[in-house]
Amino acid sequence: MQSSKARVQRKARYNAPAHAKRRMLSAHLSRDLAERYGRRTARVCKGDTVAVVRGDEDVRGTEGRVLEVFTKTGRISIDGVTINQADGTAVVRPIHASNVVITKLNLEDPLRAEAMKKEAAE
Repeated sequence: MQSSKARVQRKARYNAPAHAKRRMLSAHLSRDLAERYGRRTARVCKGDTVAVVRGDEDVRGTEGRVLEVFTKTGRISIDGVTINQADGTAVVRPIHASNVVITKLNLEDPLRAEAMKKEAAE
């Protein structure tokens, strides 16, 4: 049973093992992808194209490819989503995986392509 206390839930999330944190990096699929593959969510991987649907006005609505996935923090870096530092240089702004919608899947990995096809066949 999971605790109802917020701090205990946060502790479990931060101290979770890598195989559990992997599942925390899932995002909703776009409507056409959800219909094609017969599932609502998928894990965000490097090379996927995503659209930011939640967040600040300057970030919301941006669409781009995933450059990097940070499993430890549950965030991803997206091409074109940057923030300026104090010295004026632009750095990639990490976005939480739950705040994006996957619009195009990267199916270069044969295991991922097979798993998505298997779900669609069922």
